[in-house]
Amino acid sequence: MSRLCASRHALAASLLLSCALASPYSIAQEAAEQAPAAAAPAAPAPAPKTVSVEDAYRKEFAFLTAQKRELSEQLAAVKASGERARNQLANEVAALQARVITAENNAERLADELNVADQAALSNQENSDLLDATFSQAQITLEGYGVELNKDPVYAEGDDAIKLEQLLRAGEQRLAASSSVRKSPGKFYLNDGSEVDGELVQVGNIATFGISAQGSGALAPAGGGTFKLWRDESAETAQALASGSPIDTLRIFLYENANTAVSEPEVKTAAGEVAKGGLIGYVIVSLGVVALLLIILRAVFLSGAGSSIGKITEAVEPLLRQRRVDDAITATKRFKGSAARVVTSALRNLDRDREHLEDIVSESILHENTRLNRFGAMILMIAGVAPLLGLLGTVTGMIQTFDVITEFGTSDPKLLAGGIATALVTTELGLIVAIPSLLFGNLLGGWAERLKDDMEKAALSVINMYKDQPKLASAA
Repeated sequence: MSRLCASRHALAASLLLSCALASPYSIAQEAAEQAPAAAAPAAPAPAPKTVSVEDAYRKEFAFLTAQKRELSEQLAAVKASGERARNQLANEVAALQARVITAENNAERLADELNVADQAALSNQENSDLLDATFSQAQITLEGYGVELNKDPVYAEGDDAIKLEQLLRAGEQRLAASSSVRKSPGKFYLNDGSEVDGELVQVGNIATFGISAQGSGALAPAGGGTFKLWRDESAETAQALASGSPIDTLRIFLYENANTAVSEPEVKTAAGEVAKGGLIGYVIVSLGVVALLLIILRAVFLSGAGSSIGKITEAVEPLLRQRRVDDAITATKRFKGSAARVVTSALRNLDRDREHLEDIVSESILHENTRLNRFGAMILMIAGVAPLLGLLGTVTGMIQTFDVITEFGTSDPKLLAGGIATALVTTELGLIVAIPSLLFGNLLGGWAERLKDDMEKAALSVINMYKDQPKLASAA
């Protein structure tokens, strides 16, 4: 469209230029140039034509009008063609957009169908895996009862539905057989380890009784499908089940698997529990024994020291009233112990002033303090060390447990029992030793302090008897 307008403007400019050049001056000049030729001796020429500018402009205007009309018609044709092309392109774009929307809808639908198909495939795979696991577990369980379905061609070549039907049928048959009391000849072991022939009475798959001339009773699995006589007396129960007679009390040993040996429960003893604690356990027990001996010795010593205080006072009092100090000292020497020594020290210094006597008594008690506190510090030390040793055993046991876990994993609890037993038993032993040691150590310490007070009172009582005697005599 822009090119068409430019050409139109150029054509109009050229027409205007040509009109401007065709002026009256140029026409007159042309007539003057042609005049000499007419003056020549020749035939007279016709009169010259006059050119009208208005006619020239009119012709030019008509020409431009025709050009404008032609250009307008071309412009209208171009516009119509462009509009048709634009409408055609718009229709094509709308069609393409519709196709795109349809394609997107189809893609979404196919994606949804694909997700549904994936979920269905995953569910089918899970169901297939579950069926395979069920078949394997059922086969292993039935093989433990002597039922081998793999050797059955119907089961081996059948589809899942047939295999499931065969498994259910075999399970029902085995369940029916296991829910009854069955008798069959067999062998079992007695308590002394000898094997005997007899009759086995099986109560489902949870208990078995053995009957023989050498011994009868409930049987426990001994491993490999064999049985051994359990230690409980249950011969009457076995005979009643074999004969079908009613019984009031059913003495039975229940088990889960006849192929797994059952060991008798361990009888716990003090030595066995200490042995679980290892070396640290023995050390703690040794400290406990030492603490017990020290407690007994200190209790005996304090008991002897406390019992003589009253006797010394009773023996000395009448002699002091008679001013017989030497006899009182002799009577005190017949007694042994800290109290006798403190009172003797006071009697020997009765002639001194009272303040000096009280200092002598205090010094004597301080001198006897070492004997009265004998073994007390050791008992309290054991009370403090024992729980620390128990904690050490706990840490050692846990280290052992983690070493076993690192090497063998956690599949077998028996491998972990050793370290756990060491950890717990040592803590228990440490507390068993520490608690009584701390309790009796403090009680004996308080007893010793009371004895010191009693000895001081006895010495002061002797001094008061002697010092107050002259006053009593003068008063009399």
